Amino acid sequence: MSGIEIGVTMFGLLLVMLVLRVHIGITMFTVGAGGFLTMTGGDWSPFLNMLKNLAYARLSNYDLAVIPMFLLMGQFATHGGLSRALFRCVSSLVGHWRGGVAMASTGACAGFGAICGSSLATAATMGQVALPELKRYKYSGSLSTGALAAGGTLGILIPPSVPLVIYAVLTQESIGKLFMAAVLPGLIAMLGYMLVIRIIVTLKPEAGPAGPHVPLAEKLRSVVSVMPVALIFLVVIVGIYGGWANPTEAASVGAAACGILAVVSGGMRLEGVKDSILGAAEATAMIFLVLLGADMLNTGLALTQMPAELANWVKDSGLSPLLVLTAILLIYVFLGCVMDALAMILLTIPIFYPVVMGLEFWDLSQADKSIWFGILVLMVVEIGLVHPPVGMNIYIINRLAKDVPLSDTFKGVMPFLASDLARIMLLMFFPVITLYLVRTFGG
Repeated sequence: MSGIEIGVTMFGLLLVMLVLRVHIGITMFTVGAGGFLTMTGGDWSPFLNMLKNLAYARLSNYDLAVIPMFLLMGQFATHGGLSRALFRCVSSLVGHWRGGVAMASTGACAGFGAICGSSLATAATMGQVALPELKRYKYSGSLSTGALAAGGTLGILIPPSVPLVIYAVLTQESIGKLFMAAVLPGLIAMLGYMLVIRIIVTLKPEAGPAGPHVPLAEKLRSVVSVMPVALIFLVVIVGIYGGWANPTEAASVGAAACGILAVVSGGMRLEGVKDSILGAAEATAMIFLVLLGADMLNTGLALTQMPAELANWVKDSGLSPLLVLTAILLIYVFLGCVMDALAMILLTIPIFYPVVMGLEFWDLSQADKSIWFGILVLMVVEIGLVHPPVGMNIYIINRLAKDVPLSDTFKGVMPFLASDLARIMLLMFFPVITLYLVRTFGG
């Protein structure tokens, strides 16, 4: 068999194992090891020699230390009850509008995503906070669950974002620049979801009744209560991009600040601290296992020369760069049916990144193209969290809203998927939106 045939066979085996529900890290490691041994003629000596350095070469990367810090920051925010303060703040400002409580849920998801970095955690936490309020004001089940499932995706769109850190490590890109580039697309996503809610309640007023007016004094108190959260976000993001601290240092400060805030605010006790540390450790171990599996798979694929051959074929094919990019983004949508965002990025970036970097888009420099493509990938992989048949956010929210049929939740999320599609098209044809902050602040 040729190297290309072996590479294609590896992908076929990978998909079969994923369908059989084998863990993604173990799947990638097994397939990669099989490909490596096949390409070396079954000789175990090169394999064992490579294997003894694989874990150290990956996990000794200092940039990866930022992952447990961001995860710990999110755990402290979750167990410390900061989500309730965010929801009360946004609800006090817009809750009296028709559909305002659902908009508040979306805004609170964005705020929580700024200190969490996980879509699943954002959906689960904000679902527990917002669903009782939405039910109390008699919002329709489809709008309530659809808005929260879509809003949960803001957890990885609003920086800090663990998938963006992984992308940066894989492509040797600046974490700070990627975080800065994600800010405007993340805000556009939040505003797009709010616009969808507004359209729905205009067409069906009974789906989202207006909540009560909140006195000005209470609005001011709620805004003041979330100022520490906003300050933590600014310290982390501005600290990274401004050069005051590297990503690991900024994330460490953010985690410590979130922990102190959670304790001082009265939302977290010793048991919560233990649960936060354990939760961050478990999530870190899972991510690092997937990283090792991806490294093994990419080593096997590199021997087959399939990624390089694919990049050369696309470059010489004469296909329109936008057509190639569209095909890549559609592949991400389909992959979202069988794997999560992190696994998709680890699996595909070593293959698709060289292809995209070898094409011309809007006269972008290589550095700008790398950042722009990273944000596009982030936007597309989050769709996998809310589109059928998997849509992990949908199942999480539907499990919390026990009286809402799953079919209603899937129907409710469809208008938000239309908003996602419109946003991706906007960012694809107007890269300046993604790159504006990076270029403005010295990118």
